[in-house]
Amino acid sequence: MEKITTFTSRVAPLPIDNIDTDQIIPARFLKTTSKIGLGDQLFCDWRYDANGNPNPDFLLNQPQGKAAQVLLAGDNFGCGSSREHAPWALTQYGFKAVISTSFADIFKGNSLKNALLPIVVPHDVSAKLFATLKAEPAATVTISLADQTVTLPDGSKVEFPIDPFYKDCLLEGVDELGYILKQEPAIAAYEASRPLTVNTLA
Repeated sequence: MEKITTFTSRVAPLPIDNIDTDQIIPARFLKTTSKIGLGDQLFCDWRYDANGNPNPDFLLNQPQGKAAQVLLAGDNFGCGSSREHAPWALTQYGFKAVISTSFADIFKGNSLKNALLPIVVPHDVSAKLFATLKAEPAATVTISLADQTVTLPDGSKVEFPIDPFYKDCLLEGVDELGYILKQEPAIAAYEASRPLTVNTLA
């Protein structure tokens, strides 16, 4: 899993509330157990027309969307059914973080397990960033996971919350299993220090 530390990126603004997981990655693409190629199906029903041609009016088919590693979404992003394919599709496209005023709990959990950083900001910060990007599409933000801050285009900083366990995992570039495997030396040392138990019932 790729580490997330500090990075600067352009931002793709998608000012729509209640974007559910079926809009992020439609159910017909859930048959695969591989992440490969899912970036091409991200927001498929908005991104392509009925003939499979790119919709020029959709964000990801425009220079601003293609250049961004950060998605700025409306409220309640990732609601609806549970599917890991949603963060898979976002990361396969190239997004490292999604900024919103709130996330559905299951989507948020799936994102943290799959190297996608869900960043919750206050409504006024979200509105300010949307307005800035409308005036300056090439504006950038800097995200520091270690400091838990987003530096906005005007230089101001806003802090965001994150679970300490998942913060450590993302900084180290490991998933939950990888975290456990990294503890193997400590586990082995503990097991070696335990006294042998003698079976007295025999």
